[in-house]
Amino acid sequence: MSIHPLPPPKPATGIGRLPVARWFVFAAAVTTAAFLAGAAVIMKMIADARAMNPKPEVAEQIGLLNVALWVLFLVLLAAGLGLGFIVYFAVLKPIAQLTDQVRTVAGGDFDHRLGVERPAELAELSSHVDSMRRRILSAWRTASDQADELRRSNGDLEQFAYVASHDLQEPLRKVASFTQMLDQRYGDQLDDRAKQYIHYAVDGAKRMQLLINDLLDFSRVGRVTNGRGAVATRPALNAALENLSAAIEDAEATVTADELPTVLGNRTQITQLFQNLIENAVKFRSESPPRIHIGATRSGDMWEFSCSDNGIGVAPRFAERIFLIFQRLHPRDVYPGTGIGLALCRKIVEFHGGQLWLDASGEDQGTTFRWTLPAAGEGDHD
Repeated sequence: MSIHPLPPPKPATGIGRLPVARWFVFAAAVTTAAFLAGAAVIMKMIADARAMNPKPEVAEQIGLLNVALWVLFLVLLAAGLGLGFIVYFAVLKPIAQLTDQVRTVAGGDFDHRLGVERPAELAELSSHVDSMRRRILSAWRTASDQADELRRSNGDLEQFAYVASHDLQEPLRKVASFTQMLDQRYGDQLDDRAKQYIHYAVDGAKRMQLLINDLLDFSRVGRVTNGRGAVATRPALNAALENLSAAIEDAEATVTADELPTVLGNRTQITQLFQNLIENAVKFRSESPPRIHIGATRSGDMWEFSCSDNGIGVAPRFAERIFLIFQRLHPRDVYPGTGIGLALCRKIVEFHGGQLWLDASGEDQGTTFRWTLPAAGEGDHD
């Protein structure tokens, strides 16, 4: 197996850093010293009593007491040795065995079995730990197989992207161009219905090209990037506005923005995020000229952005549906598009570790989208 070893254990602190065996040795030494001191005191007291020349009956009782004390001493000595034997073989040695086994697993041998036979408590504990090891190992192997399958799937996706960008678009360009040439050359010989058919064919080919390009953009998120670094979002917004300058001018839209921060991300994708949201606001406008505002506020380690407009708005019940790919709330002849824009925006934001959602709390007309992006740290750079 190819699993990295676990990090070294955290060292113990305070008096708990001493091993259990040393605690037992210390307790045994203190107990033995106290017992010997007590025995010495008692023997001295007996010797002092005999030196006083007691009566024969008293001397006899003192002798019996001396014998009893020696018997008690031997019994306690045997019990202490037996207790030490039990502690070593029933507690300390099994703990050492379990520690060695756990250390072996932590060192990288995750197939090594854990288990001790005694005492019952440690045997049960080792059984539970080994069961947990097996479940984690099984889950890791399953995840590894899924990761391999995902890599193969990504390879197939890259192949599809290549085919879509080359082999599929070329026939579409030919269909559109030759159909237009047919209209130009034989247009005076065609009736209105034939010209309508030609228009449908050209429009269908162009929409298919647009759909393929949007699918390619969607598939590239998180797969084909120039890396991530500190991105100043104001220049990214300016680039998006420059790309949409014609649409903004035609709609007589006004776009304003707060002072925008620097975030950690991919410059191209953040520009695309701004562009899609602003284009969406311009497209779904009301009778009044579009007014769009981009805001930003700090929220912990993230920046929360917002894009507000005075357009037709979105009903709260569609707050999640609009982020699904190919989901449209309006007919194509009313509002053109492929239905991928907001799904692409959410994928870009989630790739950067943030969230994108529809703010349905406002009662004013229009739509407000909010999203989060990680703030750039001092060590981040483009």
